[in-house]
Amino acid sequence: MAPPKKYPDELRERAVRLYRESDPKPVIRQLARQLGVHHEALRNWISQDEADRGQRGDRPTTSEVEELRRLRRENAELKRANEILKAASAFFASELDPTRRRS
Repeated sequence: MAPPKKYPDELRERAVRLYRESDPKPVIRQLARQLGVHHEALRNWISQDEADRGQRGDRPTTSEVEELRRLRRENAELKRANEILKAASAFFASELDPTRRRS
């Protein structure tokens, strides 16, 4: 389970919109101080918004990150199922082995 978010989504959206709609662009540190958020958090929000809008190629979009998480969970689940099937296969193979002595 993910830890609770430090800043609400509404604040994040408002901060990014304020930065995006400002002309000239404000200094991130000053804007962050005015909004009461950490400047690196604001910088990350802005970078992620730019990636989602296709303005940055150096980081994955939010949908790509979500898909990657989903695929990693699915992969882990399939690995667990595969281990269970291997163990069951080995068990039943040993039960059916005709060269095994029965007691």
